[in-house]
Amino acid sequence: MQTYQERRLHWLIWITLLGTLLTTCVILVGAWTRLVDAGLGCPDWPGCYGRLVVPGSEHAALHHPDAPLEPFKAWVEMAHRYVASFLGLMVLSVLAIGWPLRKQVGYPWGLSIALLSVILLQGAFGAFTVTLKLWPQVVTLHLLGGLSVLMLFFWLHCRLRRVRKGEAGNVRKAGLLWYLAGGLLVLQLALGGWVTSNYAGIACQGFPTCNTQWWPTMDLSEGFHLTQTVGPNYLHGQLHADARTAIHMVHRLGALLLGVALVALWWRYRSIKAVSAPLSGVLVAYGFQVALGVANVLLWLPLWLALLHTAGAVVLVLSMGWAWWCWRYQYGEKASFCVRQAQTI
Repeated sequence: MQTYQERRLHWLIWITLLGTLLTTCVILVGAWTRLVDAGLGCPDWPGCYGRLVVPGSEHAALHHPDAPLEPFKAWVEMAHRYVASFLGLMVLSVLAIGWPLRKQVGYPWGLSIALLSVILLQGAFGAFTVTLKLWPQVVTLHLLGGLSVLMLFFWLHCRLRRVRKGEAGNVRKAGLLWYLAGGLLVLQLALGGWVTSNYAGIACQGFPTCNTQWWPTMDLSEGFHLTQTVGPNYLHGQLHADARTAIHMVHRLGALLLGVALVALWWRYRSIKAVSAPLSGVLVAYGFQVALGVANVLLWLPLWLALLHTAGAVVLVLSMGWAWWCWRYQYGEKASFCVRQAQTI
């Protein structure tokens, strides 16, 4: 029969797994919201024209006469908020169920607090996304915040499984190459968010050249001017063509640097059973993501393909997180679990 603590750990393991899956859904719904231009479907926050559900056109006109109601976009935006709110409740449940276990040796209470802090910050970014009218800096941070919540749920799930098994110690420090690859991945994700928030996805036509040139005319200073004026409506972007081209090209170069770092990481640890298969999975995810990026350019950014590109980023982040976990915690026979898991992905 399970003890009181074991039952709580059992529930926490399942909740954090569901939280990882739900966070993926929230990220994809958020991407879909942006792709269908519904980010300002509701001009206020947290309600929609002052209501918790999308109101009728008459009420909307009285509440925000300067923002005509588009029901489809409003419902898309509210659906994103509903799912994100449910995710916040899941985070609170993790803290509530884990509270009696917080002093147990090895219990990741600090990680649970970090998850709560990031989800609260993410909620603030969601509000600023609307009130600052899709200001690119906030939109990019909102994407990074969502991916941070994803990784915290995933890491917390792995830590809780480790606590249930009574495993402790055997933690290896990550070397410089791990941090280099991880840092470049974060940078590339930020660049991807900057591309989407400035609508630079098709600033370059063709691949591998950009607008028939290997090095096109670019305005880097304007493209990466991070003190843009707050106030204009940034729906569809405010930058001129050369600035968007600069953003797109830097994102391509970032992808190249990331690829070199990931290959170097795999080559360095290819003989270590614990991480060779997981890192191979990272390379597969990276190759798939690059192929999706190229296809988006050549096919002029169709909605389904752009959404799949976001899903590819999620898979790449999770696969990198899994490889890092295997390096830190898996030894000897335990490493075979990482290998079997990687081979089933």
